[in-house]
Amino acid sequence: MSFAKFRQAKDQIKQMKELKAQADAMQKQLAAIVVEVDSGHGAVKISLNGAQKILSVKIDPKAMDPNKPEKLESLVLQAVNDGITKAQKTAAKEMMASGNFKLPGLG
Repeated sequence: MSFAKFRQAKDQIKQMKELKAQADAMQKQLAAIVVEVDSGHGAVKISLNGAQKILSVKIDPKAMDPNKPEKLESLVLQAVNDGITKAQKTAAKEMMASGNFKLPGLG
């Protein structure tokens, strides 16, 4: 292996380590973002972090009608989908605002 190729490989390893460190920092930043959503006028409340991990689900007992389980299922589904969308938008906004979205070698 020539010296130039060795140096190029060393530089690529350095860039990969920088990317890994940046990705780890981003994951920590995403985990710190928390969003909350509800559906059915508060009947179902869900909180998620920026990594889209569901942190909590709260269901008002009044929403639990054993004769209409599909109503509760629909409320939970709506809240989860709304939460994911909100978490994605909030995380993207935070990442861009923080300036932590940089790739080594690209400026």
